[in-house]
Amino acid sequence: MGTLEGAREEFSKDLYATELSGAVIDEIGEDYACCSMRLTGKHRNAYGGIMGGAIYTLADFAFAVASNYDKEYATVSVVGQASFMSQPKGDILYARARLLKDGRSTCFYEVEVTDSLDRRVAVVSFNGAHVYHSS
Repeated sequence: MGTLEGAREEFSKDLYATELSGAVIDEIGEDYACCSMRLTGKHRNAYGGIMGGAIYTLADFAFAVASNYDKEYATVSVVGQASFMSQPKGDILYARARLLKDGRSTCFYEVEVTDSLDRRVAVVSFNGAHVYHSS
């Protein structure tokens, strides 16, 4: 298993999530990742709420880390579906991605997004496709 610092280094190239949105990797494990995002004014919509796109970006980043780090192949999302459950009230979002099913060419992950007050904000499911590199 790779290290947390190794994962942070590898995924620092995901500039949309890390630079624009402020997503960081907090934990990694086998087919698991927890990422977070400190909420600022740039994450808000015209009405003052947190943009669904910001929530989805964090979930997508957690899926990418969990499904790709320390693997012999790349995994790309094929389908991602978000169910938004409540508006965040805390100042940090957490996305915990975990593998539910892995096959030879596809996988299925669930990402639960909560805020720093432990409110469930969203549940996002991802179907991924494994892309094997030929040598």
